[in-house]
This record gives sequence, C-alpha cells and structure tokens, in this order.
Amino acid sequence: MTSSGDEQCYRVPPAEIAEVVDAPPPPEFEADPTGVWLLLKEREALVSIAEQARSQLRLAGIRFDPGTNCVERSHPYTRLTLLHIPTGEARPIGALPTGASIDWLRWSPDGKHFACGVLHDESLSLWIIETQTAEALQCCSRLNSLLGTPFVWEPDGQALLALAIPPGRGEPPRPPQIPTGPIIQETRAGAAPARTYQDLLKNPYDEELFAYYATSELVRVALDGGIDRLGCTGLIRRTESSPDGRFILVDRVNRPFSYLVPWYRFPHTLEVLDRTGRPVRRLAELPLAEEIPIGVDAVPQGPRHVMWRSDADATLLWTEAQDGGDPRVNAPIRDRLFSLGAPFEGEPQLLTSLELRFAGIQCGDDSLMVVHERWWRERRIRTWHIDPSAPERGAALWFDRSFEDRYNDPGTFLMRRTERGTRVLLSADGGQSLFLVGAGASPEGDRPFLDRFDTATQSTQRLWQSQPPHYERPIRLIDPTRGILLTSQESVSEPPNAVLRELATGAKRRLTRFEHPTPQLAQVHKELLRYQRADGVELTATLYLPPGAKPGDPPRPLLLWAYPREFKNADAAGQVRESPYRFVRLSWASPLYMLMAGYAVLDGPSMPIIGVGEQEANDTYVQQLAASAQAAVDEVVRRGVAHPDRIAVGGHSYGGFMTANLLAHTDLFCAGIARSGAYNRTLTPFGFQSEERTLWEAPDVYFAMSAFVHADKISAPLLLIHGDADDNAGTFPMQSERFYNALKGLGVTARLVMLPHESHHYRARESVKHMLWEMHTWLERHAKGTRALSEPS
Repeated sequence: MTSSGDEQCYRVPPAEIAEVVDAPPPPEFEADPTGVWLLLKEREALVSIAEQARSQLRLAGIRFDPGTNCVERSHPYTRLTLLHIPTGEARPIGALPTGASIDWLRWSPDGKHFACGVLHDESLSLWIIETQTAEALQCCSRLNSLLGTPFVWEPDGQALLALAIPPGRGEPPRPPQIPTGPIIQETRAGAAPARTYQDLLKNPYDEELFAYYATSELVRVALDGGIDRLGCTGLIRRTESSPDGRFILVDRVNRPFSYLVPWYRFPHTLEVLDRTGRPVRRLAELPLAEEIPIGVDAVPQGPRHVMWRSDADATLLWTEAQDGGDPRVNAPIRDRLFSLGAPFEGEPQLLTSLELRFAGIQCGDDSLMVVHERWWRERRIRTWHIDPSAPERGAALWFDRSFEDRYNDPGTFLMRRTERGTRVLLSADGGQSLFLVGAGASPEGDRPFLDRFDTATQSTQRLWQSQPPHYERPIRLIDPTRGILLTSQESVSEPPNAVLRELATGAKRRLTRFEHPTPQLAQVHKELLRYQRADGVELTATLYLPPGAKPGDPPRPLLLWAYPREFKNADAAGQVRESPYRFVRLSWASPLYMLMAGYAVLDGPSMPIIGVGEQEANDTYVQQLAASAQAAVDEVVRRGVAHPDRIAVGGHSYGGFMTANLLAHTDLFCAGIARSGAYNRTLTPFGFQSEERTLWEAPDVYFAMSAFVHADKISAPLLLIHGDADDNAGTFPMQSERFYNALKGLGVTARLVMLPHESHHYRARESVKHMLWEMHTWLERHAKGTRALSEPS
C-alpha cells in the first residue's frame, strides 16, 4: 500500500526519545603543542533540515554549497573555550560571529595562536585567535575548501598559507541553452575497473563548473591579517611549507578530467616553489588514475605519499610502487621509499625497499626513522627502523604481526610537535627510548596503556594503564621527563573529561567536569557478553538494558544491531573489541535510543566472516552470518533477556545489507530495519567492502550474497530507510527503491522511507527524529505487538 498524503510529513518519536535526540553532546577537547592550553569545542548534535536542504552542487565526487564555495562538513563546532591547564582558568572566545559554524581548527607551532575556518554570512573566512587574550581576528574572508584543508601554518607561526577564491573570478559558467553535441566516452586498450562512485562529472559543462569552483589562489596571511599574494593559481589540492620555511610543496589538479573516477584520481602536478611562489622543481606529472587495479593494496604508479621530512630542513620523502601498483602481480619488492633534499637537484636517494605496501613513516632524527608496511590479503603489518643518514646499513625489523590481532598490538609510537610545527617521534633520552600508546585489548575489554620502548633491545616497560571502572586513554605526554600525562577519562555514566596525571606519584587532577548530557541514560545497564558460534569461534556483544532494568527481569523485546567484518584468522575474529567501561553515548546512528522506549539492545554482536588461508571469506558469507546470528539469539534467550519471538534485527550500510540477508536466510527475527544498504551486489560489480574479486570472477558469490535475488525467501516485515542523496560508493538510493519494489511484488510486508537531502550519514534533526519515529513505530508493531503510535500504512 502506498502512503497517504497526510503521512508525508516529518514525525517525532515519543518524548522520552526526542528529548535525548535534542541533548547536545559533551564538549570535545585538545591540547596545544606546548601542553599549556586546552581547547574545549562544543557542537550541536544535529543541524536543521533547512540547513541540510541548502543548494548544493555535486561535481567530481564533491558536494558543496556554491554560495559559500564550501564543502559540507558533518557537524561543525558552535562554541570554543580556552582552558589554561596550569591554573584551570577558562576563557570563552566570544568575538566569533554568533551562529557561525566553526571548523578546520589548527594550532600554531608555538601554541600562542590557533586558526579556524568560520562559515558565516555566505562565506568561509579565516580567523586567528590569540591564546593569551582569547581575542579573535578575521583575516581572509573568501577561503576555498573544495579540494582540501583551506589553510596551514607556516613553521615560524607568524603566518599561514591559505587557499583563497581568486579576486575578480566573475560569475559561474552558465549552462548551454542548446547542446553542443552528444556526450561520448570510449574505452581503448587497458582495463579501467572502478568502484561505483557517486556525484561524478557528466558533461563538459560539469567540467567547467568544477574548474571554476575548485580554482584557488595561494596567499600568505600574517597574524595582523595582512595578505601576500604568491602568484600561484590553479586547482590546488594541497600546499605545505618545508620545515625551515624556505620552500612550498604544491599539488595541483590538471586536465583531462574524468567521468569515471572522482577528482582525487585526476591528473595532478607536484611542484616545489620558493617562499615567494617562484618554481624551483617540478617533482612529478601524474596521469589520470582510471586504470588502478581492483584490490585493497592497489595503488597508482609514480610518486605518492609525497611529504616533507619532519626532522630535516627541506627534504622530500615519497614512495613509488615497483609492481605496477597491482597486488596480483608477484613481485619481491612492492614499494621503494625515496628522499631528495634541497636544492632538489640530481637523482633521489633510495632509503629502503619494502616487500609489502608502504603504510606510513615516523621521523625522529638523523639516525632514527620508523617505516611501516602492510599487506591486506595476509593481514600483515611490519615496522622497521632505518638510519636515514646511512640507508646502506639496511633496516632493522621491530614488529611483524597480524593487524587483526588486537591482543598483541604493541601500540603506536607517540609523536611531539617541534618548534617548527612538524611532528617527530617523542623521546626523553635522545632516541634511546620511545613511547607507545595502545588500546590494551584483552578478553576483559580494552584498557589503554602507555609503554616505554627501548630502541636497542626492542623491549617495553609498562608506565601506565587504564584501570576499572574507568576507560581512560592517553592524549598527550606533556612532559616525558617528569612523566606528566594528559588523558581522557570516562565511565559508563560519566562523559569523557580531561585528566592530568603524574606517573611517578599517581597523583591526578581533573581539568574538566562535563556533566552527563542525557542523565536519563545514567542508569542504563551495560554488560559485555562472551559466547561461542557453533563452529567454536568466540564471539562478543554489548548488552544494554533500559534505565532501571537489570538482569533477571522478565524477557523484553530486543533489537539486535550489527555490522559484519571480514577476518583471515578465527582467533582474531573472536577477540573483544570494546570496553565495558566506556561512556554510553548516542550519535544519530545509534540504536540505543530504543532503550528509552523499554527495549533491550544487543549492540555490535560479532558477525565475523572468516576466510582462512587461500579461502575467501565471502565464499561462505551466508552460512557464517547465519551462524553468528543464531549464536547471539541463543545467548540472549539463554540469559532470559529476550523472548525468541520478540527479537528484531537492524543495521546501517553494510549492516543494512546484513539485515536483509538474515531475513532471507534465517527465521530468527520477527522484524528487520535496514538503513542505507546495498542489496543487489551485481550493481557493485568491481568489488565491495573487502571483496577484491569482480562479479565476473566470482559470480556465484555475488549471487549468493545479494539479498535482492533471495527476496522471495523473506517473510518477516522489513523497514527500509535511505537518504535520497546518498553519496556513499555502492549504496545508491536505487538499491533500496528496487529492493522495496521486489518485496512489494512478492507480497512481503515492507515500508520504504526516503529521507530528503540526506546522504549516507543523516545530519538533519528532523530527519533523525523521523527515522527514530519510523524505527520505534515498526518495533512497536512487529516486535512488541502493540500499536502505541499511529500505524504505518
């Protein structure tokens, strides 16, 4: 049945749910490079539908407001406050425009200022705030954020490089009144597989619009607001000063544009300029990257990850593929890391060769550089130490492990900001030891830690670890010598707050005291469950019971909300991936709103899809998915939490895809809620999620995994929700529309809700409240068996 006209309006969920939606999230915080200031950042939970419905252009994979020349930001900040760490004094920054959206926050290298982008009065402007006085100054009022971060600090902290809309740009191109001819694309030799990208260019007029809006002028903005034009204009996607401030690395997009891939795979030029904007050396002319092979480890050919070496004056680093960028090619060396210093003449120096794909670099000093490599198919990651002053000595292996194995993850090396604003490895003794921070995963849940790492012996010493009943994670080791550590501490009923710790004495001082934004949830019961799948794989889930409820109460309706993940190792698949002590927080996507209506929620139950050795995980996707769901249902029924006839299943994106498959291949659930999913895998023929095979290489897998093909097996009622402007690769709105038509034609009870102006992540308050109304109404009707709210048609 089609919905009636009077139903085509935004609805509001019950008051106990709606008031939680409207609660602002707790403030976020970050420390300045010197550890003297804490910046507190507040934001609204959601925006209005009026803001979400603002005019947008969708070009080359970008969505932006043509009036502001600004890309859509998820949830910008609305209020900033500076907190002086030594004294605890708070200083509100009141000079910013009321009602403005604030984002792109960047500290100066010395911590004396920070810059931010402010969207107000139809323009994106640059503001600089002095930390000592909390005074704000508007500097440049016509920033261009289309292709990346619109400004970066220079190393001396006295100016910023900014991307501005060129003066005298004129009016945008007008669409042709009469077509100039047909739109023609032609394929020649060479395969060009591509994911199902959205918002691509479609015709020459789109090309002209993209060039018009994406063109920027590089300018230098001083602390007093003065602007120095550097004579560099183009489709600039990135700009960065060398650590000594003498040179500027510029990355510019070129023609020809493509109708097959987004802008970041268009041709581009990497060039070094001097401080005044004059060209010094053209490093690379990179071609259109339409022919990158399919695969997680597939990369374009030519220089990539081009960056300044953070511990040197002016030295460039980059990596280049040695296997044509194709992970299917057998090659002893996959990548090579190169270096080239000022004046950027001659041939680059080879620093190291990698058997796996380059995965990052951390610089320390002339004798210390840490290089990471990884290979997706093997789930392998290795960490090497090299001496950049003598690369001929070779690399020393520090870590070699599976990145799926969270229990044995040594952590990540801590970095510090230099006086030039670059990031280098943090050490308290000249590089003899470094510091590692990690999740501290264990069967009891995550317990973040701080370790000291001896570079000579590769041994570690535990300096600190989070203790129950809190979840606490390191933010900054402010003083390595004295052991002063800044952390974020939270518990089930306490939001994250900043804490200053003295490691030697154990003394601590709370810097913030943020209150619970939704005290209604403070009494929610949260419990980490462990159970087994029929094949012996260990599984986990987090069980939530409504405020005031407790284990042992009579069974209640339950919503199981999940998202499948692929693994190569069954032991790793069974590892705990959460902490029982984390704050119960709500985002727009959370299923926990249903707690306020009396439902139990089983959040994040493990749905591992495991492919051991040469076996691909998705070869047995349906069987493994059904087995995991069966184990989760058996566990909550065994505990007496839920009645087997009153369990609904739901998920978002790949979780929505999971939901449809579970309804098609099991009879475990009384109803389903699938949001923004893809249900017909033949519409994503060049791979999806972690599937690297194409439809033509594994047609049986694509067929078996497509819930659309098995729609005739679905009998439980299914609610489909989708943003009508979904921008995610593969989850076209058509996926839900065609799936609904199939269910309707087969006589399955289903409802399709298309949310106007929403993309893959819903932003508008009206949309989210309506989504929750739909979910609550569906559960009331099909899981609880009542009709407390008006019944959907």
